[in-house]
Amino acid sequence: MQTITDLSAALDEQGFALTPPLLTPDECEALAERFDDDARYRSTVDMGRHRFGAGRYRYFADPLPEPVTRVRRELYPSLATLANRWAERLGEPADYPDDLDDFLARCHAAGQTRPTPLILRYGAGGHNTLHQDIYGDVAFPLQAVTVLDRPGEDFTGGEFVLVEQRPRAQSRAHVVGLEPGAFLVFATRHRPVLGARGHYRATMRHGVATVRSGRRTTLGVIFHDAA
Repeated sequence: MQTITDLSAALDEQGFALTPPLLTPDECEALAERFDDDARYRSTVDMGRHRFGAGRYRYFADPLPEPVTRVRRELYPSLATLANRWAERLGEPADYPDDLDDFLARCHAAGQTRPTPLILRYGAGGHNTLHQDIYGDVAFPLQAVTVLDRPGEDFTGGEFVLVEQRPRAQSRAHVVGLEPGAFLVFATRHRPVLGARGHYRATMRHGVATVRSGRRTTLGVIFHDAA
């Protein structure tokens, strides 16, 4: 498992990294057990209805639960530094603010005012097709996810899947087993990869493999808000 200080090196090398536990077991359980509390959420999506997979996900309403806010604020500053370094390598504006509130103010000025952290629930046969979480013109290039239920005890299968597409090359898949409370940080849309002529964009998509049994609940932390 990566420490917080190792995140940048691992993200530079492979486009993803695993943090130490940032949520306690009690916090994971409390978030999972409140999945059906309608008052906590601004919207719910049935994946099967939209051909996104099989399961449901729910976007939190403001104010976000305290553990979600804490993790979002804890991760953002170091990731903003990395985001600016990636932007420079790709010839993009390297102007992500150091402070999460300043970045969210940019989202809101662009009409993106709805919170994007979400909780996802899968049963046996559940899965999530490969996708990217982009909700408007303003997007942060990194996001994070953790599992709230216990792999091997509460559910089997349901591994997290990242697929990287490099120009003129076959896609590469990474299959990652998540740990409760520890966050996988990964590229939202693309990441810089060093080639013979400098850095180029490698497109990243993510999804969830089929859950074989039990109940799998996860928490997704996205840093940009939605239009």
